[in-house]
Amino acid sequence: MSCSHNKKMDLKKKKKKLYWAHIWMHGTPSICQLRLILYILHVCSVISRFTPEILRKGIHGDTMTENGCEYRERVLTMDTMNPNVKRVEYAVRGPIVQRAVQIERELKMGIKKPFTEVIRANIGDCHAMGQKPITFFRQVLALCSYPDLLEDGKFPEDAKSRARRILQACGGGSLGAYSTSQGIEMIRQDIARYIERRDGGITCDPDNIYLSTGASDAIVTMLKLLVSGEGMSRTGVMISIPQYPLYSATLAELGAVQISYYLDEDNCWSLDISELRRALQEAKKHCSPRALCIINPGNPTGQVQSRQCIEGVIRFAAAEKLFLMADEVYQDNVYADGCKFHSFKKVLFEMGLEYSEKVELASFHSTSKCYMGECGFRGGYMEVVNLDPEVKVQLTKLVSVRLCPPVPGQALLDVVVNPPQPDEPSYDTFIKERTDTLATLAEKANMTQEILNQVPGIKCNPVQGAMYTFPRIHLPPKAILEAKEKEQTPDMFYCMKLLEETGICLVPGSGFGQRDGTYHFRMTILPPKEKLKIVLAKIKEFHQHFMAQYS
Repeated sequence: MSCSHNKKMDLKKKKKKLYWAHIWMHGTPSICQLRLILYILHVCSVISRFTPEILRKGIHGDTMTENGCEYRERVLTMDTMNPNVKRVEYAVRGPIVQRAVQIERELKMGIKKPFTEVIRANIGDCHAMGQKPITFFRQVLALCSYPDLLEDGKFPEDAKSRARRILQACGGGSLGAYSTSQGIEMIRQDIARYIERRDGGITCDPDNIYLSTGASDAIVTMLKLLVSGEGMSRTGVMISIPQYPLYSATLAELGAVQISYYLDEDNCWSLDISELRRALQEAKKHCSPRALCIINPGNPTGQVQSRQCIEGVIRFAAAEKLFLMADEVYQDNVYADGCKFHSFKKVLFEMGLEYSEKVELASFHSTSKCYMGECGFRGGYMEVVNLDPEVKVQLTKLVSVRLCPPVPGQALLDVVVNPPQPDEPSYDTFIKERTDTLATLAEKANMTQEILNQVPGIKCNPVQGAMYTFPRIHLPPKAILEAKEKEQTPDMFYCMKLLEETGICLVPGSGFGQRDGTYHFRMTILPPKEKLKIVLAKIKEFHQHFMAQYS
């Protein structure tokens, strides 16, 4: 029986004892006496409400006991916890997503809504939105997970050969065994060969490859290495605005200084070197800038950087002695005519020894995006270039603390970088699935941009790559005022109303950063084409109604 229940029972007993004691001593009470008894009982009730707090803290803050129940002041409280954690924000799974979960529960309970389902267009979770897995990848993973299937004639021989090779590289021939902390050596060798093919033969050392729990894990690890100092010497890290909230959240957790540089919305979210210079010079007044983060193709903005832009960024990093971090997880997601993915490493080495031997670079890739969309397996890697050998020892030590990345994710990564070849039985199916997936994404990117730009008050840049659009929305002053009264940012207010009225879950632009006075939302292009049309139609209808309501 709980302590609170014990206390309630004791209070009831005391009330009864007090009443019957009065009857025994004085006979039936008068009206005035009844009033006095009721007042005493009321006082007892009030005191009982505060008893748990008194008992918890004790007279001098020490432990106290009642009815065998001990109350102790907590060690970990909001006052004593790490203050940096309280500053962490991650909009992609923030308040609006939490409300979406509540609404889903309410729908299951039969509570009536103006819609029948919540459509989550807030996150790049490909398979959750209906994208089909690549058959070959799942065949190899099934074989690795349950090796008895290697005797099953339903699986093609190239899938079996990949599975046997992966299992031979695993401890005890099992995906369930730990790997080395840096990742399975054979898989790192395969990744190195993949990078060499991608970059036109530029050498890649497998010892510079670190496998990770998705790209996010590697990005956080590298930022941990970079952050140091106090006051004016505290590390500053340059991140784009808008940005993927992983960066701002990690910098907040580490107590680093965020240096914001703004992408040019009027020029398709392009990166301007003069804006990098402005942000850097301003930051030097209060911190020590040490790193520059680039997301290409862009999240949430969907731009693809030109080679000329990348060269400019590398020259800037070299001149200002900045460590470059290139987030390239969407490298296969390029849709717009005239756009092409260029890896930072390839451009760096083609710029000559002046840069290739000088600029420090970490680049990141993942199995979660592109045509794979295997978010749940948490497979990823980073390649480091020109890293100080002694720092590299420290990096290896740091990743060792977490033992190893998920081995199934490593296995998946291996088949991504080592897919079926033209002379193998799975090749035709693989190429068709890969091509169809990317073509469908390109079609949806174009459709999203075209439909949103038909809505008065919404302006959407071309979705050149990645998986998102980040349109600008015009909000009337009346709506902005009501949002402030509710202590919400205007775009949060807009997105929350959209969710409550249509069931569509988007992320407000304020969660990614935006110029003052502008408002946006991020939306994925991942829903199936017919459902995406419904989503876009609902957004159009909602926006028109919203504008009429607040104009």
